[in-house]
Amino acid sequence: MGKARLTFLGTGTSQGVPMIGCGCDVCRSRDPRDKRLRASALVDYEGLRILVDAGPDFRQQMLRAGVSHVDAILLTHNHKDHTGGLDDIRAFNYLEKKASEIYCEKYVEDSLRMEYGYAFAEKKYPGAPEWHVHNIDSEPFTINAGGPYEVLTWEHGKGYIRSMAGHDEPVKSVEIVPIRGMHYKLPVLGFRFGNIAYCTDMNHIPEEEFEKLQGLDHFVINCVKYGKHISHYSLEEAVEVAQRVGARNSWLTHLSHQLPTYNELAAELPEGIHPAYDGLVLE
Repeated sequence: MGKARLTFLGTGTSQGVPMIGCGCDVCRSRDPRDKRLRASALVDYEGLRILVDAGPDFRQQMLRAGVSHVDAILLTHNHKDHTGGLDDIRAFNYLEKKASEIYCEKYVEDSLRMEYGYAFAEKKYPGAPEWHVHNIDSEPFTINAGGPYEVLTWEHGKGYIRSMAGHDEPVKSVEIVPIRGMHYKLPVLGFRFGNIAYCTDMNHIPEEEFEKLQGLDHFVINCVKYGKHISHYSLEEAVEVAQRVGARNSWLTHLSHQLPTYNELAAELPEGIHPAYDGLVLE
């Protein structure tokens, strides 16, 4: 498998850090590594730029990281802190004049159709987001970018006028390996991009999935707090999973203010396991 580059756009739990109204030491920390937007990652892999999840902080994350293009958006599951920013894809639609490619499980698409019904309407409100949704499961799948595509030309008062592109772009293809996990009773997906695997919002990985996690340089796993949690790995459990996977380095994401500050947490973790933070780049 090839080499990937992963940028953490957000490393916080569903409420982010600081949490609204909280005055704890972590929420009041002045260390920028303790300022955590909702969990998301940007992956550059085999010439493609791939976004994992688009939560409520999507717009801020794109602006902060200077992102002007993504080839595909992968959704781990349908919870709001991972899908709540999808309306802001409209900016990419307008600038690139084409629909955005979204890859997710069928139940996630069904959820999007309820939450964003206007994006799937036969007669769309002018300016509604333009998506192509591709259903995936726990089997490897291919992302294709380039080639002919439908051009969206904006016409004031009417919305997008569609026409086929008059040119072809070189086609780039990359295979992604999904990692099945459970988020309490909800099936979710992590993803392997060559030498990096990214798994969030899990508290169980089935035995047969660990084979997909062998030989990694970087392994990203979620961790909310000390002690048992109903739908996320605890710190103790995340460390155990990371040690079993045995990547060269493992990184904790989806962190809450119930864990200590970055410096304190980093000091207590075993060798090779680290807290991630917004803006961190893995290569």
